[in-house]
Amino acid sequence: MTVNISRRAALRRAAFLAAGTAVAAGTLTSPVHAATTQPEPDKIREAIRKAQERNKRVLSGTPSTNGWEMEKTADDHGHVYTRPVPGTPVDGVQIRMGDVETVLVHVIRRFHYEIGELRRGDVTGWRRPSTVRKGLAESNQASGTAVQIRPGHYPSGTQGGFFPQQTVVVRDILAECDGVVRWGGDDKHPDEALFYLDVEPGDGRLAATAAKIQGWEWVPGKGAGSGADPLQPARKRTAERLARQQS
Repeated sequence: MTVNISRRAALRRAAFLAAGTAVAAGTLTSPVHAATTQPEPDKIREAIRKAQERNKRVLSGTPSTNGWEMEKTADDHGHVYTRPVPGTPVDGVQIRMGDVETVLVHVIRRFHYEIGELRRGDVTGWRRPSTVRKGLAESNQASGTAVQIRPGHYPSGTQGGFFPQQTVVVRDILAECDGVVRWGGDDKHPDEALFYLDVEPGDGRLAATAAKIQGWEWVPGKGAGSGADPLQPARKRTAERLARQQS
């Protein structure tokens, strides 16, 4: 998958947004003159400068293997922040906010409830671009679109870390996520600890799956921890069909 991300385009976009913010600020400070007041040039230049500094500090200009831009820092005005994993002892995971967060946190929670109870430190999210191998799926961690669950238990490059009944649950989780998540255990270079987004930015399937998962929060018997049976025939057939597509 090849995605070209232009740093110049990103900076222009940020500058445009910054200028827009300055315009809005200038027109709202004095309601009486809102129709005629123009933003001060110095404020526009300062807003653009700050936006450019932020982009230089955060953005890498390079996509991970799934097409999302890798970020050089987390918790620092970018897209990647430390987010909670409700119902587990996991002390937060650095992950891309929004729909990506919704889907991958769901994966972590189901793992905790149905495969093995997680402890603090068992989940690794974002990693610096310099610490991941760019040609492998682990690079998706640098864009905040992947997590490793118990990487010490399932070393990269090895297979067979899960019992058969656990693998059935993994397949059911992937099917429940409608194929927008891929398991590293299916890759040519296996990484059974790795779960990552398998759609590009803007793919509508991600938003639809995230909305479905969010909706389960209000429906008893749905969502992570609901006790869904992965051996139920219809669910198992769906999971097996997806496994054939992704393998």
